[in-house]
Amino acid sequence: MQSVRAMVAVAAILFSLSGSSKASEVASSALTSAQQYHLRLHHLHTGGDIDVVYRVVPAGLEKLNYFLRDHRTQNESNYDPKEFDLLHALMTRLGRPDGVIDIVCGYRTPWSNNLLRRGSASSGVAEHSQHMLAKAIDIRVPGVATAKLRDAALSLHGGGVGYYPASQFVHVDVGPEREWSFGRIPRRVGRRAHGARVSSGE
Repeated sequence: MQSVRAMVAVAAILFSLSGSSKASEVASSALTSAQQYHLRLHHLHTGGDIDVVYRVVPAGLEKLNYFLRDHRTQNESNYDPKEFDLLHALMTRLGRPDGVIDIVCGYRTPWSNNLLRRGSASSGVAEHSQHMLAKAIDIRVPGVATAKLRDAALSLHGGGVGYYPASQFVHVDVGPEREWSFGRIPRRVGRRAHGARVSSGE
């Protein structure tokens, strides 16, 4: 929330210096606007964390593109901002607008995608994955069951939703609307997704 508070503070200072009586109104408006485009992410492979306003602040998208880089090659891409809107809408639907999203997989280069496909004949990784187009992210939300996360994503009708119960993550993308499942449901699923095996999906 630090980036959100910073925006509000700047707005209030600028308008107070100009003598405007609407400083508090503008600050409140800035807060509301920033909250609409706010994400908190934790990357399970790099261990990185980010708390960012991604539309109101121009540098926000650049930070997210770096954060979601291919962790194998360190290559970045330019994510479709609708993907971030989808993540925000998903967290709002779950009643956790300020909650943290665990990132299992972000952008994938063709090299990484092929590597994952070669790793197993039944990897669940698509040849023409939306990850390579920077339009897909595999996620978990601590404290939210994978099936519940899938159902919330499906209710948004924002694109593709893949359910990976064995690896305990959900794929969400802003490509064509579709749905699929991959892998068996484990007999026992721990309470916290952090303890589950990290893998990569479609």
